[in-house]
Amino acid sequence: MQQHKYQIKISWKKLAASLLSVLSITSPQAQTQEQIQAPKLIIGITIDQLRGDYLQYCLQSFGNKGFKRLLNEGAVYRQVKYDYPEISSASSFATIFTGTNPYYHGITGNKKFDWDKQREVSILYDPEFLGNYTSETFSPKNLMSSTIADELKVASGGRSLVFAIAPEAEQAIISGGHAANAAFWIENYNGKWATSTYYKDIPWYVERYNSTESLAYTIDQSSWQPASNTYGAFPYTQGINTFHYTFFSKDKYLQFKTSPLVNKEVTKLAGRFFQYADFGTRTYPSMLLLTYYAGNYKDATNKEFSYEIQDTYYRLDKEIEELLSLAEKHVGLKNTLVYISSTGYFEQGEINKDVLPPAGKFYPERCTALLNMYLMSVYGQGNWVLGFYQNQIFLNHKLIEDKQIPLGEIQRKAAEFTIQFSGVQDVATLTETLYGNWNENVARFRNGSYKSITGDIILELQPGWILSNEQDSSQNKQLRSNPIISPLIFFGHNVKPQIISSPVKATQIAPTITHVLRIRPPNAAKELPLEEFILP
Repeated sequence: MQQHKYQIKISWKKLAASLLSVLSITSPQAQTQEQIQAPKLIIGITIDQLRGDYLQYCLQSFGNKGFKRLLNEGAVYRQVKYDYPEISSASSFATIFTGTNPYYHGITGNKKFDWDKQREVSILYDPEFLGNYTSETFSPKNLMSSTIADELKVASGGRSLVFAIAPEAEQAIISGGHAANAAFWIENYNGKWATSTYYKDIPWYVERYNSTESLAYTIDQSSWQPASNTYGAFPYTQGINTFHYTFFSKDKYLQFKTSPLVNKEVTKLAGRFFQYADFGTRTYPSMLLLTYYAGNYKDATNKEFSYEIQDTYYRLDKEIEELLSLAEKHVGLKNTLVYISSTGYFEQGEINKDVLPPAGKFYPERCTALLNMYLMSVYGQGNWVLGFYQNQIFLNHKLIEDKQIPLGEIQRKAAEFTIQFSGVQDVATLTETLYGNWNENVARFRNGSYKSITGDIILELQPGWILSNEQDSSQNKQLRSNPIISPLIFFGHNVKPQIISSPVKATQIAPTITHVLRIRPPNAAKELPLEEFILP
């Protein structure tokens, strides 16, 4: 009997030891589970034309609570690559938020040309929806893939809050996607925060802002002068250390949106959402998607190494500082994931014939006229070429169908003729990008095209050549092919400070965000999340 009691005691000791062993194992696991909980708020900041090199050059003028804080405490990817040519603000936004290229998401540029009506329209033009505070008619209908925000709405049963704020309509709508509560942009003709009737949730505090504080009431008292006198990022500024711009022209709101003052307007409206939208208190994560501008000022006399661009980055740093302060105060940075991405672009330089003479001029109208004459000599009389738009030649599909000519055949003949023009580096046909022979350049053309929007012939012009607009010489640009460093920064919720030097793809951003949110990636995303966010 005593032996039996002894055995029971031994068993309880073994059980206790086993429990302690289990607890010692499961405790770190529980901690890991806590670490990978979804954040309460995602703040997605897309900075149009943010340059990593300018960020580095201007760093000495920044404070300690803006970009410097992000760079010191965040995960910094030095270079994000886009896998297609002719990058635009709209196409890069769509790529960031869908995790795929234009070939799938359908946004090939900011605008497209309506050949029937002979006019340029927004890529998001949709006459089925009216505008609030605008006469423009937009919707996300032409965005063919789901976005980060769409997938969050699906996962939460529509309960997550998603709001987008941007200077331009395309930026706001694409980032907000199909399911956002609302997307707001600054209207070009009245300066108010506009939206589309496609969206149904217009907060009262935006209405009040429009009625009392919008640019419609403040722009005439606004002016842009240097915010500091300590800029020294560029030794090429030629001693020009002051400027003073006011906004009184008929296009004053368009002009204003290319100044850094527009970023303060975005932050001010974002502040109303932090104040009233109960971010951080909901069961499901919310998203606030903001767009800032870091490009050249429309009316700046010097757009290379300018004092204006240094002031733009200095002021942008202050807006980032204010935004982080708002997030810390209202939600807490440990509950917030902040990420900053850039639209990225390849330079198109201003013409400076005195220093660097152009290699030559390419005249699109002459090219299309000669191509039409050639096609008439082959296929007979007719208007075979509709025109040239965004480095693409559009053929007359109705005439081609009426004449029963195989589309691939006439595209190929047009390409063989066009490649002979001086200044044309390479061409590809739309049929070729969809079904034809494969090489690296054709793959890039394919990634940047969409079947119902892209022209029949896609051209690549040689660097140094001027794309010459005979009707408007102010549009002439000397072509360059220098890639610009486009950074990606994550900060806040469980982000470990680190610097990643190897290039990453823009299409990896969306699946990384959805991975952190613990939801499905957008439906056309094919990349895995960035490996630094995947637990071992």
